Amino acid sequence: MVRHSPLDDIGTSSVAWRRYRRLMRGMALVSFVAVVIALGWLRFTLGDQLTIHMIIATAAGVGLSVMLGAALMGLVFLSSGSGHDEAIEDPFEDDPDMNHDR
Repeated sequence: MVRHSPLDDIGTSSVAWRRYRRLMRGMALVSFVAVVIALGWLRFTLGDQLTIHMIIATAAGVGLSVMLGAALMGLVFLSSGSGHDEAIEDPFEDDPDMNHDR
């Protein structure tokens, strides 16, 4: 039998997704700062050799990497913080060979 997930409740899910969106907005700012720092470092070290292609590639690479990491970690926080992780069905729950205390 499938257990009820707290994210099935509209109130709990709206609070969880609101927190997730707020986290992503904050991480978008962190991502922007990381891009600016990376571009500043490249400008400092390369000087006039910095091309528009390198600027675009660096901004996309650094910005999207930070946002991808934030999105995945945010989903982990959402799942754990809402109680959704506890709603899974453990197939080894009644197995005496599996020691859950390790």
